Amino acid sequence: MRKGATPHDVDVCVVGGCGRAGLPLAIAFARGGLRTSAYDTDPDRVAAVSRGVMPFLEAGADVALREALVGEALTATTDVAVVERAAALVIVIGTPVDEFLNPDLAPFRRAILGLRPHIAPGALVVLRSTVYPGTTEWRARDLADNGVATDVAMCPERIVEGRALEELADLPQIIGADTERAGERARALFAHVTDRFVDASTREAEVAKLLTNAWRYMKFAVANSFFMVSHNAGVDYSRVLNAIRQDYPRAADLPGPGFAAGPCLLKDTMQVAAFARNVFTLGQAAMSVNEGLPQYIVDHVQRRIPLVGKTVGVLGMAFKPGSDDSRASLSYKLRKLLDQAGATVLCTDPHVRGDEILPLERVLTEAEILFVGVPHP
Repeated sequence: MRKGATPHDVDVCVVGGCGRAGLPLAIAFARGGLRTSAYDTDPDRVAAVSRGVMPFLEAGADVALREALVGEALTATTDVAVVERAAALVIVIGTPVDEFLNPDLAPFRRAILGLRPHIAPGALVVLRSTVYPGTTEWRARDLADNGVATDVAMCPERIVEGRALEELADLPQIIGADTERAGERARALFAHVTDRFVDASTREAEVAKLLTNAWRYMKFAVANSFFMVSHNAGVDYSRVLNAIRQDYPRAADLPGPGFAAGPCLLKDTMQVAAFARNVFTLGQAAMSVNEGLPQYIVDHVQRRIPLVGKTVGVLGMAFKPGSDDSRASLSYKLRKLLDQAGATVLCTDPHVRGDEILPLERVLTEAEILFVGVPHP
């Protein structure tokens, strides 16, 4: 422990605490009465949070953040020394996939190992984001082998981005632990956020997180596949979908068709495929359907209207409606395909920022053909 540090004068430190998954959780902990610190390596986000400014869209979070900052119930910092002072750490750092769509464990392990010297003895360490199965066991073993006595748990985040504060309170929290003490401590921590829990081992919790996102991704693939089947047959799928779902509870959860993307769904489905030794054919088929939808749309437009020399507009560049998050958005894949087809592509979005984002009025005025990438409200 660094000289001058006061042990455990922070109840919980959320590592990655100014990001889209970390900050709502940090706010929820502070609202639940915990002295909370949001540690993040992004100085711009930390500065914004410290001023009471949400760095992204999240329902109800603007007011909740300002309230949490009162009396320093919540603080944000780039100083890793805060980790040493925390009784509990919640690490919101996930596992990405590489260019071959296989789990890339190296960046995650580097970040986690960098935290090791700062973790106080006796701390509770909770992994929160998607990790490859077995990672929590590795984390516990690494700390023990290096003489850091901690309790380690896996408590996966399962909220819908944009409704985190609502769902953190309403949804049951999976408590993944391999020892009774770790489970009890993790449950006590999250009892400040919710009163509903599901017990599991750490590996069961890791797999549950992956399969939750894979199932959602596969449902979208079924919806998109049904759309293609109907569209190819010249049948109005919107009317078919209404006929299927109307007052029929067994089909109420069939989504509508559309771009299925974002920072988790494809990535986690591919991690399941790797965990299954690449025999997860349903997940791989879902990727083919969802990732192929932009090409399907461009091809069908091309049959009616050649795109060479046309000016086209893409409305909506976020990965889902009502969001300002453009990570892994298929609207950008659509833009690339339209460009390859010889069109001049103009993009607009009321929430996403970037040099390529143009005013809506200009796109509507100049575009000869419009593509709705994301149907924002």
